[in-house]
Amino acid sequence: MDHSFADELYSETLKLSNGESAPMSSANRELHDSYDPKLDNLSHDDGSLWGSSPEEQNNLSDLDREWNKRRDQFHTIGYRDGLIAGKEASAQEGFNMGFKESVLVGYNWGLVRGVTSALTFLPDELREKLIKTQEERQKFQSLYETVHSLSTSDAMKLFHDSIMTKRSVEQSESTEASSEVESLQDQSTNLLQNYSEELKSLIIKSPAVEVNLVVDQ
Repeated sequence: MDHSFADELYSETLKLSNGESAPMSSANRELHDSYDPKLDNLSHDDGSLWGSSPEEQNNLSDLDREWNKRRDQFHTIGYRDGLIAGKEASAQEGFNMGFKESVLVGYNWGLVRGVTSALTFLPDELREKLIKTQEERQKFQSLYETVHSLSTSDAMKLFHDSIMTKRSVEQSESTEASSEVESLQDQSTNLLQNYSEELKSLIIKSPAVEVNLVVDQ
């Protein structure tokens, strides 16, 4: 049986090599008869034979879209949280800097107002014991009137102007412009500081008036 099958294949091959056509052999006929076009269509049309079903593919697409949505959402949340944290850190840093710059100025300003007010409303006899000369008593009175002519808002504005002028000096690139701004700063920003210095000089001349001064900036 095997021998006749081999002879048949050999004879057909020989005929084909000679350019002759031969009827389909039983072996080829068996291969042809076993071919199922449905299988070929299944493997090429939608891939369901080797892959997932259309429903599963749709589910995978939905999961992919959901993942991308979540990823973008978390990126947005992270970006927003980063901005908020940055703003909070910047605000805290600004507060720390502002506090350091203003605390001594505010303390000394309040000290000038408090000391001059206390001395002004003392009985004349007690004030004369603390401040020996009429000239010095008059200077204390003049300082009292000057500082109390400025409201708290006025004092805050003076301090704010001093800070802004200082920033302008630091940011100025021109030496000439910087000198002009510094001149303005000397005239306006140090008014509050000058009142503290004046009080200090008066107290030095009147040792009976004991005050803890903080005037160093």
